[in-house]
Amino acid sequence: MAGFAEYTKHDALGLAGLVEKKEVTPLELVDSAIDAIERLNPQLNAVIHTFYDRAREAARGELPAGPFRGVPFLFKDLLTAYAGEEMCSGAGFYRGWKPAKNSELANRYLASGVVLLGKTNTPEFGLVPTTEPKAFGPTRNPWDTSRTTGGSSGGTGAAVASRMVPMAGGGDGGGSIRIPSAMNGIFGLKPTRGRTPVGPAESEGWHGFAIEHVLTRSVRDSAAMLDATCGPFLGDFHYLPKPHGKFLDEVGKDPGKLRIAYSAEPFLPGEVHTECRRAIAETVRKLEALGHECIEARPNFDGLAFSRNFLVMAAAYSWVNIKEAEDTRGRKAQFGEFEERTWLAARMGDVFSAGEFVYAIRRLQEAAREVLLFCEDYDVVLNPTTGAPPQKLGFLDAKGVNAVIEKVASRIPLGPLMKNGAALDANAAEVFSFIPHPPVYNVTGQPSMSVPLYWTDEHLPVGSMFTAKFGDEATLLRLAAQLEAAHPWADKKPPVSA
Repeated sequence: MAGFAEYTKHDALGLAGLVEKKEVTPLELVDSAIDAIERLNPQLNAVIHTFYDRAREAARGELPAGPFRGVPFLFKDLLTAYAGEEMCSGAGFYRGWKPAKNSELANRYLASGVVLLGKTNTPEFGLVPTTEPKAFGPTRNPWDTSRTTGGSSGGTGAAVASRMVPMAGGGDGGGSIRIPSAMNGIFGLKPTRGRTPVGPAESEGWHGFAIEHVLTRSVRDSAAMLDATCGPFLGDFHYLPKPHGKFLDEVGKDPGKLRIAYSAEPFLPGEVHTECRRAIAETVRKLEALGHECIEARPNFDGLAFSRNFLVMAAAYSWVNIKEAEDTRGRKAQFGEFEERTWLAARMGDVFSAGEFVYAIRRLQEAAREVLLFCEDYDVVLNPTTGAPPQKLGFLDAKGVNAVIEKVASRIPLGPLMKNGAALDANAAEVFSFIPHPPVYNVTGQPSMSVPLYWTDEHLPVGSMFTAKFGDEATLLRLAAQLEAAHPWADKKPPVSA
């Protein structure tokens, strides 16, 4: 079983270029990736499903002549369906279930020429910003295996950062591409709402707040995969036409002098860690050195109300997740077959009426309009990707009295008590303290990216989040490539890596 000694030195486009020049075969790349996964996964638990025989068969055959022909790839085990292979969405209740057909995004990934090796770990239904599902165990950060990789694309973040693969699939409903990118020191772009397809299983994800794309080590890989996957899909409620030019062509173009608003102050309940504030200050210095104009400013909206309403939305979808799981498996779920946190969210979702759900969505849309109006005055807005550097595993587990409340409330319908404003506010503070910025840009639908520009004295990565106007990935990609050239991160390898 021969691999390729230079496997980890190239990004995905670089590997595809070597395949094109016949300097390496797809099978050699696949064997290299399998070797990396088998060596590193016992320490990281990033990959939870593998189908190596199917991957080797594909690598030996005629692969599509796409931009990533022969490049090893992983799907996130959520939303992206691959026919005939297990799909659990982080939930033990789904063990053994295999979808009958691919999702449209899976088809587009495969048409780009990648070779699929397996699927990465995710929290149950992607509900929280750390990847520690009870059914599959925690994914560990390759920079410090006692710490989180973020979520919900945490398995992907660890797999890409550790060099198992040069890029892998992710999704973002409240920061879930950007958060793991920040936690693992890699690049992550959340595209504009409607840029990539979500069907056919759904017509929108999380009321249009969720979208899928890849996490990568290089900016150009992200741009090239967006070229390969963007465009309308029949039945999707939100879609954008294919752009006239290519996103890859934006990489390397001069972004010009950008007007950039920045703020390290939290938009949502919570505090921002000193290291994350330092990361923003350092990023501002780097931007100004590149000739950009940086102005300290932030949008004005009620962050606490936003948090409450976002929770109502997420709780409603948690109820739907369990109901659809029961429909798929053909039986009712018993308590214990989902995590207590998931049951609690679903019970909350069942308490709020349809009218209250619509009311919450409309209030979120009002806040989004305020943010969008603010962003009209700037080319880009800069915030911390997360409120803190990578935290110790278990940091979001309910503790003490809160653990008792979670256990009781997840088992017993508490009705109106779960709609109590103080209870909602406490829940909001717990959920959003770690991510006081990213969910805002899911609601607005704007393109937003996390760029690895800062490491703490403990050698932990901290992400800087840049957000552009709706539909303007081009500006983000130009800026990201400029920062990548001026302050390269490709050679920053975590201790646990191939």
